[in-house]
Amino acid sequence: MNKEKKILDVVGHRKVFYTISCVLIALFIVLTFVLKLNVAIEFKGGTILSYTYTGDINTDDVQKIVTDTLNLNSTVTKGEDTSSSKTTVKIQFASTEGISDEKQNALKDALVENFPDNEIELYESNDVSASNGMDFFLKCLVACAFAAVVMIIYIGFRFKKIGGISAGVFSVVALIHDMCMVYGCFVICRFDINANFMAVMLTILGYSINATIIIYDRIRENQRLMGSKLELEELVNLSITQTLGRSIHTTVTTVAAMATVCIVCLIYGVSSIMSFSFPLIIGMLSGVYSSNCIAPTLWVMWRKHKAANPKSKKSKEVKRTGRR
Repeated sequence: MNKEKKILDVVGHRKVFYTISCVLIALFIVLTFVLKLNVAIEFKGGTILSYTYTGDINTDDVQKIVTDTLNLNSTVTKGEDTSSSKTTVKIQFASTEGISDEKQNALKDALVENFPDNEIELYESNDVSASNGMDFFLKCLVACAFAAVVMIIYIGFRFKKIGGISAGVFSVVALIHDMCMVYGCFVICRFDINANFMAVMLTILGYSINATIIIYDRIRENQRLMGSKLELEELVNLSITQTLGRSIHTTVTTVAAMATVCIVCLIYGVSSIMSFSFPLIIGMLSGVYSSNCIAPTLWVMWRKHKAANPKSKKSKEVKRTGRR
């Protein structure tokens, strides 16, 4: 005899879930003002100086020389120019005024003096306009907003038997929740707000909505099979319980792959990929949480609110009796 699976009371614990989410979002807002955001150069403008060199150079030493010589904060990374196969060190300054020729010459002299055996030469100097980064940022926001509207419309038609538009709205609320969690990861981990940030946001936008749609589909199917045998809370709890295993297994598979990428990044010090893979893990975990604990429970609360709304009852009575 098969043991009956226990039905999880997700709707009954909704206040706990809402409290956890609200506290985390409030914490991220406070940390934004306390820690400040690390906005990448492409979003706030600045100068990028690239130098070729031989042998080996410690980026921390280069960063100290920059600070001592120019009294400016900088980001120093190593790389290789694919066209010339030369090893390069790239120094990025976030500044709206740029770096004058005198300062560039002073910096090069300081680098040559401190690394006399590395044959340091200026490779290229580029000023980055903040307006280009902001255009990209705004276009990504427009893409997110457009995707949200399309999702609401799609879910509205697809799940019209269970109040599709409201289901679509709350699925978008869950997506916004997941994006807040990703944003919090960038703030706490001190990752730069750059193109990776927008890439993670857009990835989560498509990934998280899929888990929510699966739950809505099961709610619709159970409603068709059981009709009025179950209360609304029981129907949603049953549907979440039935789909939770699938959501967890799918997420664990993807998270495991991203965790492997994070480990490789830590071993080889590839911070540029780490700022994509780790926030993506946080977004995926948040997606499972919001798809099961936020979107469907909010939908239940809205349906109960509509049922208890006097105007709704009056309209039903008018429709049934034919009187105004």
